[in-house]
Order: sequence, then structure tokens, then C-alpha cells
Amino acid sequence: MAYRKTPAERDRLNAAREHLVEQATTVVAELGWANASVTAVAAAAGISAGSVYQHFPSKAALAVEVFRRASGRELEVLGRVLHDGDGDAAARLAHGVAVFARRALERRGLAYALLAAPAEPAVGEQRLEFRRRYRDLFAQVVREGMAAGLMPAQDPEVTAAALTGAIGEVLIDPLAAPAEEAVEDLVAALTAMSLRCAGARVDARPIDPGGSRCP
Repeated sequence: MAYRKTPAERDRLNAAREHLVEQATTVVAELGWANASVTAVAAAAGISAGSVYQHFPSKAALAVEVFRRASGRELEVLGRVLHDGDGDAAARLAHGVAVFARRALERRGLAYALLAAPAEPAVGEQRLEFRRRYRDLFAQVVREGMAAGLMPAQDPEVTAAALTGAIGEVLIDPLAAPAEEAVEDLVAALTAMSLRCAGARVDARPIDPGGSRCP
């Protein structure tokens, strides 16, 4: 009969795996993907390099798990604000972009790793998948804004793709630079750009279907 781990053993393994992923996330935030070696992660977690492979078959598998979890948290927060938050579609779009930007600027190293830092192909594939998921969130709120007369007729998918790309592009340089005091100025500019891109107004009143769009 094959040996089966006891509940206590499974709990210990799960706890050890969670600790490993948490420490790996910290190492990636501090050093980037390229320098987050198995040895560096193991040292941060207080285990041997060989023990890492008890939980993940490769560095790439660990990196993918770090990316999925960290990006998944940001996607979940954005989704709650865009679709479950207070206010109409335009207000929720503005709030969602502001929350996303502030969270990124609070953890610059991790946000830069998620958005732009050079990474192995497996992480790059995950970036593409999460960009699609971000686009889906933005497209839905744009559809709601159009239905309410708060945003002009447009292709929600195209606008969502533009928003996803522009928000990331605007944040890349600030994330790679030392922290600055003008965070709120950047957040305000990014929020205004996002509303213009969707043809929305800050006060969320119905607008002319021929209203402004992003270039």
C-alpha cells in the first residue's frame, strides 16, 4: 500500500511551501527575476537549495507561482474596485486606476518585476495571460459606461487594450526610479488620461457620443 501523508504532514508541507513563495516574492522584488536564484531564495527562506525542489521542480516553476500569486492579488483588488465599488462606471474606472497605481508605487520593486523586468519565457507567458485578464476587466467597465451614457460609443476591447498598455507604460519609469514625493500628481495624471481614453468625464454625467477619445 502506498504511503499517504498524514494531515499534520500535509499542513507542514503546505506551510513550508507558502513560506517559500513569500520569501521568493521578496527576493524578486529586491533583486529582480534574473538574480532571484534558487540559492538566493533558499537562503531567504532559511532552507537548503535542495529543499526548494521538494516544492517546485524548477526555478521557472517557482517564478511562475510567484508571478501568478502577486499578479492575481492585484487583479483581484482591481476587479473589486471596478465592478463592486461605489459609484458609476466612470467613477469606478477612475478609482480603479488610482488604486492600481498607488499599490504599484508602494511596492515599486515587485510592481516593476510584474510589469516589465526581464524574465524567463514562462513568466513572459504569464504576463500575456494577465494582460488579457486586465483587458477583460477594463472592457467590462467601459461597456457599463457606454450603456449608462457616460462614455461614447467605442470598441470596448480596443479601449481596454489601450488602457492596459498605457497604464503599464506610464508606470514603468517611475517604478524603476527611487521613490518620489509627487506620487499623487502622477496618480492624478494617470487617472485623467484613463478617463480621457474612455471618453469619460470625472463628474460622470452623460456625454455627447462624439466626446473625446485617447489619441
